[in-house]
Amino acid sequence: MTVFDQHRRLLFAIAYRILGSATDAEDAVQEAWLKWSAADRSEVADPKAYLARIVTNQAMDQLRSARHQRETYVGPWLPEPVLTTEDVSKDDISTAMLVVLETLGPLERAVFVLREVFDFPYGEIAAAVDRSEDAVRQAAHRAREHVRARRPRFVADRRRQRDVTDRFLAAATGGDINGLMQLLAPDVTLWTDGGGKVRQARKPVSGAARVAAWMAGVSQVPYEGIAPADMRAEVVELNGTVGVLFTGAGRVVATLTFDLDEDGLIREIFNMANPDKLRAVTRG
Repeated sequence: MTVFDQHRRLLFAIAYRILGSATDAEDAVQEAWLKWSAADRSEVADPKAYLARIVTNQAMDQLRSARHQRETYVGPWLPEPVLTTEDVSKDDISTAMLVVLETLGPLERAVFVLREVFDFPYGEIAAAVDRSEDAVRQAAHRAREHVRARRPRFVADRRRQRDVTDRFLAAATGGDINGLMQLLAPDVTLWTDGGGKVRQARKPVSGAARVAAWMAGVSQVPYEGIAPADMRAEVVELNGTVGVLFTGAGRVVATLTFDLDEDGLIREIFNMANPDKLRAVTRG
């Protein structure tokens, strides 16, 4: 295995958390490979730090370029989901966390990912983002405070996640509004990302009654030419938590993940249906 291949998974993990897109993260890793191939490796004392610097800079550049596109995006913008395994049960890759990270600027986001997720030393982060160590420490503090204010520290255990997911799926597919209401926090919000390419809500749906009615209703009617009886729902691991993968007519049509509060009620639902952002889960 080459030096680059030894660190490829780490590079993808860094880029994905900075970009919120598996496709863009793969592009960043490819660019890092091209730069690594052209580098004078005899001058590289620490390949891991060097490669992390390359992919971080590339991801930050891509994020800056993507900001305008995301500002003009049709409907809510959600991160691209990825399939994970049970040993990757981490909140830092959850959809809810990636949505919070999306509200950070490129510098703060990169610093937060490198420091809080991967525990890089401040000196290495400073070299990666081309800032002084003091500036990096300040950026890390701002990012931590920003994330802490928007992301409760409570994380539901996997058994609770699976139980809520199974019950939600049974109630939704059965059109059981009362069953759904028992699972939803009063101020629950449903975020649906269709990117203007498929039929989805273009604004967040808020409140238990509205969300329950929406979820019960959509399960009873055809979606993108697929009848409810032909739609298959599979419970899978998505972004470090339990989620649902919907397939029909030979393709992946949507994913669903949940964020639970300390009482085990669903406070946020993330529904990805934009076909362009389902490529990673389609590939598996």
